[in-house]
Formats: sequence, C-alpha cells, structure tokens
Amino acid sequence: MKTFIFGFALFLAMVLVAGTSSADNKYVGAKKCGMCHKSATLGAAYTIWEKSPHAHAFEILKGKDAEAVAKKAGVKDPSSDLKCLKCHVTGGGSAAGIDKSEGVGCEECHGAASGFLMIHNKKDEASKAKAKEAGLILSADNGKLCERCHNAQSPNFKGFKFKEMWAKIEHKLPKQ
Repeated sequence: MKTFIFGFALFLAMVLVAGTSSADNKYVGAKKCGMCHKSATLGAAYTIWEKSPHAHAFEILKGKDAEAVAKKAGVKDPSSDLKCLKCHVTGGGSAAGIDKSEGVGCEECHGAASGFLMIHNKKDEASKAKAKEAGLILSADNGKLCERCHNAQSPNFKGFKFKEMWAKIEHKLPKQ
C-alpha cells in the first residue's frame, strides 16, 4: 500500500509539473539547486557559484563603494532600489520567493526552477526536453544572457569579455 501511495504521489507531481508553463514557474532559490549541484558528478555548479562574485552580488550593494555609485545615480539605498537590484539579485529584486542574500543565483540564468526542478536531472532525452519545455534554460556559450547586466547601463562597466569571464564561472556537466 505504501508503494502504491508513493507511486501515485509521484505520478501526480509529474502531471502537475508537466502541466506547468515556464511563465507559471516560481523561484526556489540557489540552496535548493545546491542540494544536488554541489557534487562533482554534477559539475560542482553550486560550489563554483558560491565562490563567485554572483553569489555575493547583493552584499556589494551594502558597501561604501555602492553608496558612492548610488549617490551619483540618484539612488538613496542601492540595496532596495530596483535600478540596482535588477542585476544584483535573481529575479530583478521584485520576484517572489527570492532570498536577496543569495545574490545572482542559478535561476537568473537557468530560469525559475519550480517547474523543472524534479525532472531536469534525468539522463534520458525525453526528460531533458520536458525540463526545457517546463522552463529550464541551458544557456548558449555566447554571453547574451550575461549582457543583460554586464553592459554599458551598469555604472561600473569597463567592457565585457565573455570568454574570459565565462572561464571563471563555467560549470558544465561532466560527460555522462
């Protein structure tokens, strides 16, 4: 009976997820991603992110340098102004369910994960396709996603060299 209940619950969860459009997805937070993506077998993406400036992007807004930049831009509090949060917090600072202290997390590049969290880790192609349909973004290695924030609108922009920067945060899955 327990097996039946578990199986039914799993089936129900899959049906609900399959019926979710990526527009309906909610943010789950980087820590949830880290539950699996800390391991080397899955590319250690969380560990790489944790050590990156992206993980600390929100903290930067609380420093003296940020205050000076904000003052020039006419911003009173960079840690609460959407002009700053749009690039220092996943979801632009206005998305529900985001822990701002996580800075720029996994879902800023890979999409809000509630719809694909439980299906994206399967090795078969059908599951991968379902995960993409449910909102998983597997970014192209061309920098277009990065340039949403790393651009001339940033007050500290000094140019963006995608290949050089990508080498610092690259986190591809190992060959399976």
